[in-house]
Amino acid sequence: MDYKASGAPKLGKNQPRHSEHNAKGSKKNPYDKGADKAALLERMKAAAAAKAKD
Repeated sequence: MDYKASGAPKLGKNQPRHSEHNAKGSKKNPYDKGADKAALLERMKAAAAAKAKD
């Protein structure tokens, strides 16, 4: 008996079951958009200044 041919076919093993809402390359997170490091650096500097001031 050919057990290999029995049962349901196995579909795409390398595919995720669902797509992430913020996946790289989607509308919310396009490939050409980089992380805004300047804004992060400003926030960090402001937090450090506020902490040093206390």
